[in-house]
Amino acid sequence: MSDGNNGQGKSDPPKGEDGSMTLWEHLEELRSRIVRMAVAFLVGAVVCWIYKERILQWLTKPFLLAWHQNGLPGEPSLNFQSPAALFIAYVHLAALAGFIVALPIILYQLWAFIAPGLYSREKRFAIPFVVSSCGLFALGGYFGWAVAFPRAFGFLLSFGTPAAVVPGQENVHLQATVMIGEYIDFVLRMFVAFGATAELPILVLFLSIAGLVTHRHLIKFFRYFIVVAFIISAILTPPDPMSQIFMAVPLIGLYGVSIGVAWFITKGRERSQAKADEAEKQADKPAGDKKDGE
Repeated sequence: MSDGNNGQGKSDPPKGEDGSMTLWEHLEELRSRIVRMAVAFLVGAVVCWIYKERILQWLTKPFLLAWHQNGLPGEPSLNFQSPAALFIAYVHLAALAGFIVALPIILYQLWAFIAPGLYSREKRFAIPFVVSSCGLFALGGYFGWAVAFPRAFGFLLSFGTPAAVVPGQENVHLQATVMIGEYIDFVLRMFVAFGATAELPILVLFLSIAGLVTHRHLIKFFRYFIVVAFIISAILTPPDPMSQIFMAVPLIGLYGVSIGVAWFITKGRERSQAKADEAEKQADKPAGDKKDGE
């Protein structure tokens, strides 16, 4: 018999009287978002598997450039030490590249999950959040690929150049033998590292919306962040000074952009709060005058 639930299943948890979602509804929402992110990741991975050779060719350009600039003997090559090694390397490549391709959908699903807890004026940041996050990630990764990677490979491969041979003595011949699996893991890890560090303004945007930081806090912390930026770059980049500088300097610049983002959010919140306080004072005035007259 119908119990007046308008088709709602018995197992469906009831919503709160104020229209808010229950715990089970939040978990169901989270599950659906995770499924959509997983589907987007799988589709991206399949597409990247189809174009794996082209992606690998694009990723090897900094390596080829560094090889020729250092005058290493022979032709640059990537090697694999077992029959399955190349297949596994391609799987890693398709998986990581598929995650990057699916990043816009993943970020949108994350925003859609937290959006019900935001104010209406904050929900309008959905599209700008996704676009700016993906743009900053792509810009950071491209900067690493075009600027930092060739210099990092040039520094690391320079130890195997003929100039390292001592003249007049019998020397051991140094030959670079780069494994494709290690190369893909190294390059994609560096690409993600440069892309992730470029997301600093987006992180500050969230913290500013939550009221956890303001531009005043960031300005006070600026001198310490310079040290933090070089520590982060030393951890994420190869052990050569040029790569660390090429990550640390843009990271410091992004911190300056983050100060501007925090200033915009904080000033807007302060203006809204000032208007609300003024409206509350105006609303309380008649009651106060009436009480004084009595």
